[in-house]
Amino acid sequence: MPEWTFITNHAAVLSIVNEHPRITARDIAGMVGITERAVRKIIADLEAGSYVAKKKEGRRVKYTVNSELTLRHRTHHDKTVGNLLSVLGWKGN
Repeated sequence: MPEWTFITNHAAVLSIVNEHPRITARDIAGMVGITERAVRKIIADLEAGSYVAKKKEGRRVKYTVNSELTLRHRTHHDKTVGNLLSVLGWKGN
């Protein structure tokens, strides 16, 4: 495992829930290589910032990513979440 990566865990989780809107936190944790608790914290952060919305569907959750919001870092306020996701392979809806 490398000491650092270009993509943060927040960006990785955002990308995964965008690609797989009905994925479980456990599955995300396995894909990213972090704990399920860390995934839940990241999702809570993303939800608090309105980057992700959750909707209950029976016993499961469906995630929706707000691709129109701008990135948080001061050097990238002119870029949207959709811009980031397209770099990571998102084709749009």
